[in-house]
Amino acid sequence: MLERSTKRVEIRSGDVLLAGTGGAYRVLETSHPPTWYLPADSFAPGVLAPAGGRGSVCEWKGAAVYWDVVLPEGRVLPSEGWNYPRPTSAFVPITGHVAVYARTLECFVDGERVRPQPGGFYGGWVTDDVVGPYKGGSGSMGW
Repeated sequence: MLERSTKRVEIRSGDVLLAGTGGAYRVLETSHPPTWYLPADSFAPGVLAPAGGRGSVCEWKGAAVYWDVVLPEGRVLPSEGWNYPRPTSAFVPITGHVAVYARTLECFVDGERVRPQPGGFYGGWVTDDVVGPYKGGSGSMGW
């Protein structure tokens, strides 16, 4: 399920705003907290760099490409973001939008700092209004 949101979504590194928008999309999948996709142009210049070579395929959204996130001090977080340049028809609205993992970056929805989806593999963002259980934690890969 795809849902347009007007909530303020921000991605930070310390005091530095890396991206911010009031026009993100939430992708809601069974057994997952939402994954947030921000317009690529909401990222500060130079924050996203192609992550050469890595890709994956989602049966629902299509082929993904990955992005390194370059922090203000020059440190690179490899493959920390991804997007779908040519998504399936149901997900065309997220063309030109990028999602990031909340595991290293400080991500916020309407001022609430999110927590990463358990397990380190999936990219969902957990907020107080999202109720689990979620796929990704110990023992959940079979469901």
